[in-house]
Amino acid sequence: MMPLKEILLSLIAILIVVLVPHSGIIPVPFGYSIPVLIFIWLFLRRQKENFDSLGFSFKRFGLKPLIIGVLSGMAIFSFLTWIFFPLLEKLVELPPVNLGDFAKLKGNTGFYIFLLIMGWIIGGFYEELVFHGFIFSRLEKIIAGHYATIISFLLTNLIFALYHLQLGTSGVINALIAGAFYQALMLYYKRNMWYAIICHAVYDTIALTFIYGGY
Repeated sequence: MMPLKEILLSLIAILIVVLVPHSGIIPVPFGYSIPVLIFIWLFLRRQKENFDSLGFSFKRFGLKPLIIGVLSGMAIFSFLTWIFFPLLEKLVELPPVNLGDFAKLKGNTGFYIFLLIMGWIIGGFYEELVFHGFIFSRLEKIIAGHYATIISFLLTNLIFALYHLQLGTSGVINALIAGAFYQALMLYYKRNMWYAIICHAVYDTIALTFIYGGY
């Protein structure tokens, strides 16, 4: 079991990486990403770990993660858009996803290209590294024991879902299921984060393209 001091430090670190992006401390769009990643790197270094410990390594990238990631991103988007939510809406009345942050995207090619790039850097790389890499691994170490992975998996994706609270109830539900899918993919393929990164980025690419096209 981790010493109490390390548990507290890990919990504080989790709070920092979750809250800083929504704090408005850095008034530049997506400007929080670099300080947060530096903070994670320093925290890992203190514990004699690195990004490899989270499942991220350039050496693990290849054609297989790329192909499976792309197909998986298309599959989870299709499932949520045309199967899950239509069925759920027959059972309960849900407000639409709050797309206020994307109000200027429809038909705006320059903004669309910018968000596509950010979708791969922030949605794909950053969020997977932070949530399904850093937060998940910290919780797994804190909880330990036989059920550590399962409990950490559930907690991580609940945090990931609530991180998207600005998208409304439907957006949180969507993030919960999609996030769990990204991480399950990563865990299935021997904790290779590239599967989750590609899948997440492809999902965001499709979603942004639909909004841009007015669908």
